[in-house]
Parts: sequence; structure tokens; C-alpha cells
Amino acid sequence: MTRRTPFSSASPSASADDLLTTLGRLTAQARQGAELHRARVELAEALQRGMLPAELPAAPGLRTLALYAPARDGLDIGGDWYDGFVLPDGTLGFCVGDVQGHDVEAAAFMGQVRIGLRATAAVARDPGEALSRANDLLLSVGCGLFATCTFLRFDPVTRVLESARAGHTPAVWATADGGAGVAEDAGGLPLGIAPGERYPVTRRRLAGRWVLVLLTDGVVEGPSVPIEEGLARVVRLARAQAGAGCDLAELAARVMAVAESTGHTDDAAVLILHHDGAPAVPSPPAVSGQPEVPPVPPEPLTPTGPYGHLRSARPG
Repeated sequence: MTRRTPFSSASPSASADDLLTTLGRLTAQARQGAELHRARVELAEALQRGMLPAELPAAPGLRTLALYAPARDGLDIGGDWYDGFVLPDGTLGFCVGDVQGHDVEAAAFMGQVRIGLRATAAVARDPGEALSRANDLLLSVGCGLFATCTFLRFDPVTRVLESARAGHTPAVWATADGGAGVAEDAGGLPLGIAPGERYPVTRRRLAGRWVLVLLTDGVVEGPSVPIEEGLARVVRLARAQAGAGCDLAELAARVMAVAESTGHTDDAAVLILHHDGAPAVPSPPAVSGQPEVPPVPPEPLTPTGPYGHLRSARPG
């Protein structure tokens, strides 16, 4: 083993010029590294914001709004995203998700997930099949990353809301009659982990005024707040805004403010859907020779029901 030459007061000392030269070189290297890191952060931010939709779809009685907040330490870039689009059959697709990692690769993978979901949703029977196809598509790319996601499909004519969840934070719901809770629907593994994964679909036929809040874990979970407490805070906010005078901008801002209290430094995304209970748009007349589908009475969003299990949050 090579030993270092011991230093003593008798050893010749480096000149001041040598020390300054060395310090200047190290400073330049540090500055170059910092500038490279800053460039990667700015690139990731541009990728991420450029991949978020410029606008969200709406329908008679349905209003939507989304907010995204970058990581608060200013150094890491997360992979949170939201999306909304019109499907070929006239239904509306909405999703929110979170990609593993905090770098340019994560931001690029987020774009792949978002585009992959749009493509698979256009040909899938329901959100569960859309997630399954997207999962296999992402695995075929071989990126090595994974993503959690919730995907919804809303039919503005029948008022049926279908949802599927891939390891993602549950949504929060509230109705104008004071009901509110956390949608603890069954789900599957995050996207990009196991081939052939299947995702259960929860179906609800909604009536009256209601609000649904989709979010990422950066909103409700952090070092100082467990996820149950964070979700309970969002439940209280949604309950207070579920009536006729729901101010989506105020609700979104208040929900995002929950993230400030969790101590979480990750990025955060919130997507809110609110329906005012207006009469549904009538279905087009049946084509000659095809039987009409009989109407089904609407099923309100309640803590229990045939379309899935909802856990009511504790009041507080």
C-alpha cells in the first residue's frame, strides 16, 4: 500500500500563486458543473411544461381546471403530469400521474406515458384496458422507469364515469349534499413494472352536483404530514366547494396549498372536475334497424354503491 508523504513544518510550502491557480481551476470546474446541472434542469422544465396540455376538454355542465407546481427546492425536476382529451366516441379522457425520477430522462418518459395513454385510450374498451396496453407499450420501449397513474373516462351523455388506477394516489370526491371521501378503488401495479398487468375498472353513474379532485402524492404526503391526513384536508376543501358556487380556481389553489404544509419538496399536480348537475345532452336518435338502449336511472356518488367502494374521510 502506498503511503502518503508526511507533511511537516520542514516541508517546502506551495507559493501563493500556485494556491491561487489551483483555487481558480477548482472554482471554474465547480461553476462548469453547476451550469451543466442548471442547463439540465431548465431542459427538463421545458420538456415537462411543453408536454402538458394547453387546454382541457369540457362539456355541458362540466368544468375542468388543472395546476402544476415544480419542485420547491429548484434543483430536482419531477415527472408529475396531467392530461385531458376527447376520445373518438365523444367521451372525455382525463389522467394524472407521476413518473419515477427527477431528471431529463424522467421528463422525457413522462411524455412517452402521456402520448402512449392517448393512443391506447382511443382504441381501448375502458380505462383498464387503456392502462394495460400502455403498460405493455412502455415495457417494450425498455426505458427502465415506471409511472403511477389514474385514468378516467367520462360520458357527458350517460353521466357514467369509469376509472382505473395504476398504483396512484386515490382521488377525492364530494357532492352538493355534503357527502365527501376518498375513492379507494381497486388498482394494479404502476406502469412499466410487469408485463400483462390488468387494471380493474370502477364504474359510477353520477347525478347532481359533484366535484372530483385528482392529484399526485406531492400534494398530500410529505415528511411532516402522512398521506391520510393530507387526503383528509383535501376532502374538507372539496366538500366546501362542491355546491353551486364552486370556484375551481380557488379550490385548486387551496388544494395546492396543502402541498406547502406537508414538507414535501417534490413537484405536484392537481386536476379538478366539477359538474353542476345540469341536464345531460340528449343522445342522438337510434339508427334505423338498431334498438334503442333503455335509459338507466342515475346513481349518485355515495360512500357505498354497486359501482365501487368509496371510503368517507373522518370529519374534522
